[in-house]
Amino acid sequence: MLLNIKVVSWSLGLFTSFTFLLCVLYGLVVPQKLHGMSYVLESILPAFRWLTFSGFILGLVESFLYGVYAGIVFVPIYNFVNRKLGPKEVE
Repeated sequence: MLLNIKVVSWSLGLFTSFTFLLCVLYGLVVPQKLHGMSYVLESILPAFRWLTFSGFILGLVESFLYGVYAGIVFVPIYNFVNRKLGPKEVE
């Protein structure tokens, strides 16, 4: 079975956006000395700044785009390997 690049890319984009939202909520609920979430997000998301509205929107967009990128790269690789090494269809 081959993967659909649009379905996988959108799914991963939404997954990474949802994960970003969970990380921000976790960072707001748990005291900073117990997690360091602001440091982690500022390290992996370019130009992201903790607890600013523009930083939040930028982080959400960047997270989505990272997921889409993963789908765009992963699906063709998976489909290629599946064609070469996957089970052969019997006619």
